[in-house]
Amino acid sequence: MVRRKQDVAWADPALLILGSLAAGPKHGYAIVQDTEESAGVTLGPGTLYAALSRLEARGYVHALPGEDRRRPYEITASGSALLTERLKAMSSFASHGLARLKTAQP
Repeated sequence: MVRRKQDVAWADPALLILGSLAAGPKHGYAIVQDTEESAGVTLGPGTLYAALSRLEARGYVHALPGEDRRRPYEITASGSALLTERLKAMSSFASHGLARLKTAQP
């Protein structure tokens, strides 16, 4: 994952991958392109495939039969449930944080 030093880290590669796969099955390069477009985060190959391996081992994604060297992945029902849970928690955190900032403004 490429990140500027001044940035505050928030993007968990596994969460970005699940978010990308929520739109449908994708191979690695398509996941990288999607996360760049949607989150502004570039996942390196080592980060991407290590995270995919962990997600597959935990049952959150499933590899589909590949074409040539491209192997697409899809999110599973448990992966969708996890993504939903994490996004709701992030939304709640963002709402509370924004409300606090609003009340703290002079």
